[in-house]
Amino acid sequence: MQLLPIKEHIHENVDFTNRTECAENLRQCTNFYQRIGFNPPWICYFVELQGKLVAGAAFKGQPVNNKVEIAYGVFEDYQHQGIGTLIAEKLVKLALETDPELTVTAQTLKEENYSVKILRKNHFKLIGTAIDEDEGEVWEWEYQKT
Repeated sequence: MQLLPIKEHIHENVDFTNRTECAENLRQCTNFYQRIGFNPPWICYFVELQGKLVAGAAFKGQPVNNKVEIAYGVFEDYQHQGIGTLIAEKLVKLALETDPELTVTAQTLKEENYSVKILRKNHFKLIGTAIDEDEGEVWEWEYQKT
C-alpha cells in the first residue's frame, strides 16, 4: 500500500485529474489546502494498492496543540476488504514517525459503523464527542499507543 500525495494545485495533479474516481477528492483537497495551507506530510493522499487507486486518505491539517486528525474513505468497489484498516494504520504510523509525541485522533458519526470498527482495530478509543462543521456532533477517537 502506498500513499500518493495530492499536490497543492489541481494542475499539479496530472496523474489524477482525468480519473473519475478521483475528481471529488481532488477538488475537496485542493480547496482544503486553500483554507488551511499545504503542509506536508499533513496533507491529502490517494491510496494505491497493487497498482490500483483504492481510496483517499488525509490528515485534517497540521498538528494543533500536539494533536493531528486522520480521515480516510475507501472507494466503493474496494470497501469491506480491510483496506480502511490498513489506511488508518499507515496514517498513524506516518504521524508518529514524523513526531512520536503527537496524539492521533479521528472522528466518526455517532453510530456503530465501519469507520468505528476500523478505528477500534487500530487501537483507537472513544473519548467523547466533538462538533464537526459539516456533520454536527460526532464521536471523537484517540489512538492508544501500545
